[in-house]
This record gives sequence, C-alpha cells and structure tokens, in this order.
Amino acid sequence: MAPVETKSLRVLLTGGGRGVGAASVRALAQAGFGVTFTYRSASTEADALVAELAAAHPGQGFEARALDLTDKAAVEAFAATVADESYFGFVHNAGMPYDTLAAMMDQDKAEVLMQVNYWSFTRLAKAVVRGMMRARAGRIVGIGSIAALRGSQGNAPYAGSKAAIIGYAQTLAAESARRGITVNVIAPGFVDTDMLAPYAAFRQKMEAQIPLGRFVKPEEVAGLVAFLLSPPAGAITGQTLVIDGGLSSTLTLQR
Repeated sequence: MAPVETKSLRVLLTGGGRGVGAASVRALAQAGFGVTFTYRSASTEADALVAELAAAHPGQGFEARALDLTDKAAVEAFAATVADESYFGFVHNAGMPYDTLAAMMDQDKAEVLMQVNYWSFTRLAKAVVRGMMRARAGRIVGIGSIAALRGSQGNAPYAGSKAAIIGYAQTLAAESARRGITVNVIAPGFVDTDMLAPYAAFRQKMEAQIPLGRFVKPEEVAGLVAFLLSPPAGAITGQTLVIDGGLSSTLTLQR
C-alpha cells in the first residue's frame, strides 16, 4: 500500500466525548486528520473538545454529532448520511458494558449491548467502506477487549460482543485489502477511564496482578489508534493488537 498524506483526510470516530474516544480524537488531530466524532450524552465535553482542537489545529476541521447507538433507526439514518461523505478512516470506539454470569444473562440487555458494540460497527463500516474502495485507500479500527481473548467470569455478553468485532474485522480485512483498505482491532485490557469506576474498591488488587503494575492509559490506546491510521501501518490488516500491560500473558485476573 502506498504511503498516505494525512493532511485534509477525515476520520469518523464513535464515542469521542470522553475517555479513550476523546484521547483518540486528540491523537488523530495531532497526526493531521480532521475528525467527525459522535457522542451520546457528553455534549458539554464534545463541544469543548471541538473548540480546543479547532484552536490548536486550524483548518483541519472537527465536528461532534449526537448519536444514540442503541437506537437502530438513528444509526440507520446516520449511516445514510456518512455514506455520502468521504472518510479515510473509521474508528468504532463507542461501547457499553454489561457484567453478568452467562447463566444469568438477560436477553434484552444483551441485545442492546450487541447493538451498540457490534451492529453499529458493522452498519457504519458498511456505510463508509464503499467510499474507501472507490478511493482505494482506507483504515478501519474496532476497539475490542482482551475479554474476547481470555475467559473472565461475569463478562459473557460483553466478551461475546467484542469477539464478534474480531471475527467481522478479519473477514472485512480479507475482502477489502486489494482495494487499499486495512481493518484491525485493538484489544485493551483495563483502561483507566470512568468505565472502571464500579471496580474502584478492587483497583489495588487488580493492578497487583498486571505485570506492568498499572492500568492502561487512554492516551496509550489512542496512540495505537493513530498509528494504525499512519503510513507505517499500511501493511497491518486483519490483526488484533493487544494493549494490556501484559495481563493476557498471565493467569486470569481475580477481582
């Protein structure tokens, strides 16, 4: 794949208002991309991020759009809109947790989880990939989880949704590589964001079991996102890249 010049290229990213998403928007902006990102409830944070980046990177173009990924009709309408736009990159960062034992899983809650974590990814990827094929250049990244790679009690529905992302990404990578498109998944371990707030009481015990001795920083995941959209990553496709401080190389973490 030929190197790409990031100037004037745009990236679509879901869930950019907070955490890893906001860090990724900043990293992509620093790399020279314009970014359109979605948010569900973080409107204040999203507006502040757009203002910050517009001032720091004039001329690149940044936009925040409200989107509730649990709403299938809203996702469909949004997909129709972005299909008429031009994107070099698509990053599906938005996600939701649902912790429960497999035998206790609520089907309705699990289906909402799949809508946000998986079906929204496939629908939006479908919307942007045709434009990428016409341009013969594009990068797609799904944010997965090491939960999809290692068994963890209480993570059945969440792990299943992230495993689905990996399977889909590998197939899309094989189907689109000859059109100059790469498709990869990033599988973080425990990232220091608000999503881990319910486990605050167990943090010290959890960190003690991670070889690196700490949670992953959002900026570290964001750096990997930006790398996968960079020219040196042009031959990486169909891969799942783990960033977890060495956690997945050890025995199962105990909460």
